[in-house]
Amino acid sequence: MRTTTLGKNGPVVGRIGLGTMGMSFGYDPHGWDDEASTRVIRRALDLGVNLIDTADAYGPFTNEELVGRALAGRRDDVVLSTKGGLVVDENGLGLNGRPEYLRAAVDASLARLGTDHVDLYFLHRVDPQVPLEESWGALGEAVAQGKIRALGLSAVSLEQVRRAQEVHPVAAVESEASLFTRDAFDEVLPYCTAHGIAFLPFSPLGRGLLTGAFTKPSDLPKDDWRSTQPRFTEEAMAANKAIVDSVRAIADRHRATPAQVALAWLLAKGEHVIPIPGTKSLRYLEQNAGGADLTLTAEEVAELDALPAPVGAPEA
Repeated sequence: MRTTTLGKNGPVVGRIGLGTMGMSFGYDPHGWDDEASTRVIRRALDLGVNLIDTADAYGPFTNEELVGRALAGRRDDVVLSTKGGLVVDENGLGLNGRPEYLRAAVDASLARLGTDHVDLYFLHRVDPQVPLEESWGALGEAVAQGKIRALGLSAVSLEQVRRAQEVHPVAAVESEASLFTRDAFDEVLPYCTAHGIAFLPFSPLGRGLLTGAFTKPSDLPKDDWRSTQPRFTEEAMAANKAIVDSVRAIADRHRATPAQVALAWLLAKGEHVIPIPGTKSLRYLEQNAGGADLTLTAEEVAELDALPAPVGAPEA
């Protein structure tokens, strides 16, 4: 596995990370299997996929517990990332960026993960009811206490990154980014590149669409959250097939998978761009890890850059 650093001054990580959300939350609830997911996480470390990303909202809470168990005895092998501030309850998704809430959330995450610190802690979403500076300042206190090594922001604007930087250094920004979702490339990624901030694309495979595994809504597992999303309607999937076919054509030239091409395209965007595809499958984990070894030509990158915008909003 090729490596980079988590931003200019961060720890060494593989060029591809692992997102664990789908092991306990959102995608294909009938396919959750903690034992299988544990094997995936431990195999990821063997492959050099050492950036493992979770969040307290996934489950909620059960995903951190799963990750904690999977990493038992291997804590030194991993750069561990979690998040707080996104609340899941009987009312659905909510936000809580109050300092007292975040202080308690950090301690609870450490207990579930079975560790005395996390390497990276993200403010999962900015709470519009709480000044960002207050939320960020509380997390900065946790850094000073040794509970967190570095801080990140998730799904934020450039203005929010700048505001946070005035309070405490931003080590990483996590945003949805893929051949299907490019908003962050306009302002956020250039700023991260200029300031030595790691950029972690989540859903780098377009929530699975870029793999070519799903061509119509009925291909999705039963009760899968994606079936409610605009990009997974019959019309959108049919219209976006041309994009997937273009990715597959490049993959065929390299004897690679479409997923590997989609990941290699992201890696070409910068030294500290670290996609975090999620999977519950050893097979797909190993394929995704192989994306770090695929180098696209400048012409292929330009060809992918020129693909049209997809039909359907990325997320409702």
